[in-house]
Amino acid sequence: MLGRRLLADFGQRAVTALGLPERLLGADALIRRSGAANALADHEATDPLRLLLQGYHSAELSFIGCFAARFDMLRRLTNLRALEARAATDPAILQSPLAAPIFITGLPRSGTTFLFKLLAEDPENRSPAVWETVYPLPRKPGDTAAARIAAMQRQLDAFDRMAPQFQAIHPIEATSPQECTEISAHVFRSFRFETTHHIPGYRSWLHAADHLPAYRFHRQFLQHLQHNDGQPKRWVLKCPDHVFTLPALKQAYPDARLIFLHRDPLEVLASVAGMTEILRRPFNVNVDRVAIGRQVTEDWVAGTSAMLEAEAKGLFPSAQVLHLRFRELTAQPLEAIEAIYAHFALPLPAAVRQRMERHVADRPRGGYGGLTFDLADYQIDPAVLRPRVADYQARFGV
Repeated sequence: MLGRRLLADFGQRAVTALGLPERLLGADALIRRSGAANALADHEATDPLRLLLQGYHSAELSFIGCFAARFDMLRRLTNLRALEARAATDPAILQSPLAAPIFITGLPRSGTTFLFKLLAEDPENRSPAVWETVYPLPRKPGDTAAARIAAMQRQLDAFDRMAPQFQAIHPIEATSPQECTEISAHVFRSFRFETTHHIPGYRSWLHAADHLPAYRFHRQFLQHLQHNDGQPKRWVLKCPDHVFTLPALKQAYPDARLIFLHRDPLEVLASVAGMTEILRRPFNVNVDRVAIGRQVTEDWVAGTSAMLEAEAKGLFPSAQVLHLRFRELTAQPLEAIEAIYAHFALPLPAAVRQRMERHVADRPRGGYGGLTFDLADYQIDPAVLRPRVADYQARFGV
């Protein structure tokens, strides 16, 4: 432990002495290096990128965090440029139909990932894999999907060494289905950045921003993946953060089908805060638990209000929406699957049901490691929180 402290102290002095955030994360230099200026402008992403990088400059990034952020930015910018160039060469890609995709959303830590992986057992369902959101196109001539999967797995293995608790709270592999925030991060309108870093200026902007540009890109990204497949697919997508952007989602996908997962927020927030802390520690010098507790509380109280508002306004027709409770899903997962398929009038062949049964049987506790967190560690007071989410608890019976 002493050795790690000394290494961290040396690394932070190097960050300060070398001015690494400013040197490595300058917007103009990154845009020039990636050649993505036109693609950024086309997707209204230039200002969001600049705002995010400004946040990084004052976010107390660690030595590793500075280089990781640079790698992350350049990879996304390079992808954005390559996808734009491909669409210009073959405009038919962006005419490919995406009919009635299914979005899984709701509170985090409420079974969304478990359901996502379960639905992936149906060969008729298609979800973006982790490796595809990082390497959607070959990086060089002859670059195969297998090579990109292997490269992605090496990165995940490296992160596991830096954050050994992460797999216990969010099991993930290169071929696992991935959340939509990794797609929208390419146009720098993504809530994943506020999870991994304390960047209050960017966070405030993001919560007030227009998210339609992000969903337009999201749609195009899926069309590129579908072009790789060679035929239209029934897309199944997932991210709790969709609850913050439901009007924009409706504009981009008016025929979308939504599955909302519901759970008592008092059972959720400690786990959300714990995962946020685990994700931040490798990349940030100081990780403030109290600030994390405050952020996740404000975010997900707002999330409960957004779900109530969308339902009250009838944002989506009832035939396009299904509500499930966490306890129902985890207690009887196959019954929940049957309810989903029946509600959306989808066939559920016996062979697919058997695959899902095996998935559940092979993964006790859904594959999670039983890691627990305490609200008190993040100064989240249940007595203060409960009245703020009482309407949500009452409406959805959680």
